Amino acid sequence: MATQRRVRPPRRRARVGRREAVQGWLYASPTAIFVLLLFVFPLLLVLQMSGSDWPLLGGNRGPNVPDNFVQAVDNRFFVDSIVFTLKYTAVATVLLIGLGLGLALLVQESSRWQNLLRVSFLVPSALGLASASLLFYVLYSPIAGPASGLLAGTGFTFLGTPNAALFSTVFLIVWRFAGFYMLLMLVGLQGIPGDLYEAARIDGAGRWQTFRSITIPLLKPTLALTTIMCVTGSLLAFEQFYILTKGGPDNSTITIVQLIYSVAFQGQNDLGVAAALSVMALLALVVINMAQLRAFRTDER
Repeated sequence: MATQRRVRPPRRRARVGRREAVQGWLYASPTAIFVLLLFVFPLLLVLQMSGSDWPLLGGNRGPNVPDNFVQAVDNRFFVDSIVFTLKYTAVATVLLIGLGLGLALLVQESSRWQNLLRVSFLVPSALGLASASLLFYVLYSPIAGPASGLLAGTGFTFLGTPNAALFSTVFLIVWRFAGFYMLLMLVGLQGIPGDLYEAARIDGAGRWQTFRSITIPLLKPTLALTTIMCVTGSLLAFEQFYILTKGGPDNSTITIVQLIYSVAFQGQNDLGVAAALSVMALLALVVINMAQLRAFRTDER
């Protein structure tokens, strides 16, 4: 005889549902409070500041829309900072994604030295970006830096020209983050079934054909994640340029975040204009990330 399932009375089911809902809210409340305090409230404050007179020290505070945005666009470094930030983002993204994928393939293929290679490539990722920037600042120093000493006879300085400063900073970023992106790529590679590679070898496919037809298509979700992370981090670059170049030489390495910092705390001391720049940077970042997601989604289809 089949056992009948016990049905709870409607009132009891309602009480259980309310209790579970309360428990769910309690579990979610720490994260909700964290997001409200560290994201929502600061975002609302920045929006208010962007439409108001908001000097760093003293002064009257009142609405002035759209004066802050007009002053932000009229800043003499506004266009140059955007162009340089995009240039840096393009170079850093291509190098990091390409090198990260290459290192992941190398680690995956090497069975004997796999653990040693993983640790070696990941060691720089354990160092903070500010600490790594200070380390490379000493290495690049024309007075006591060992790297500059090797090139003393050539007259070359790592931070002396705009292109040299850009690529010296990119080298720092690649050294610092290549191991991290290698790890992400390696996780994606290990998620590809080995049977597919075996079937491809049986069919006579070479390494390049296998890489193009199997590895890249199945690695697209990982490539999408790493590209979005790399582009976002590069567009928000600050510490490396602030420590290494301070915007020089000749204000040629000013990023958009450096410009925001300079307007807020160094030159104009105007938090309202800095907030307007921050709002424009946030909107641009949202549009760029949405475009990337759309592009990768179209590719997957």
